[in-house]
Amino acid sequence: MKWEPVAAMVALIALAIWLVASQGESVGPLRDGAEVVEIRIGQSRGVVERDPVDDTYRVLLRDAEAPPEPISRAELNRLLGESVAAGLFDQSANGLFRILNITSWVSLAWIAVGLLGQVAFFLRMALQWIASERRKESVVPEVFWWLSLGGGIALFSYFVWRRDLIGVLGQTTGVVIYARNIRLILKRKRAGSQSPVTAG
Repeated sequence: MKWEPVAAMVALIALAIWLVASQGESVGPLRDGAEVVEIRIGQSRGVVERDPVDDTYRVLLRDAEAPPEPISRAELNRLLGESVAAGLFDQSANGLFRILNITSWVSLAWIAVGLLGQVAFFLRMALQWIASERRKESVVPEVFWWLSLGGGIALFSYFVWRRDLIGVLGQTTGVVIYARNIRLILKRKRAGSQSPVTAG
């Protein structure tokens, strides 16, 4: 197996991680020494900024015209609700939940479904690649279609849970195509096992 395709995959993964980690529109200038927590209110995204020196807050949304004036903790409680405001800068909050942008253990189960779908998609391509390298030509083993179907169903379910229309649309046609290919393979196997044996 040649090293160039592996290097290209590693470079592409590194690029993807960098793009995801560095994404985000500017929310305006932040105050020096301020703590920042990302938020989403309706369709708007932004940050809540807290100045630890005077304990004032600013809600900076990406689509806002101008940065708002600082507000007190009591005003933040009225704006977001006391329980939400209390949890924003809670250092004991689950770090895993923050990284995955979720709020509960049930959500973590859905993340696992999405991750399993991605693993299935990686495995299908890895196995197809290995089979092609061994034969020195492009081949698609049967397991490719089974992993595609399983991964597609898992990702479809995950994107429905995330309410990600683009992800759902991307998986719907694929799941149908994968199922159709499996059906054709099984049909060919049945036809092959039912062919009459002739005595010679």
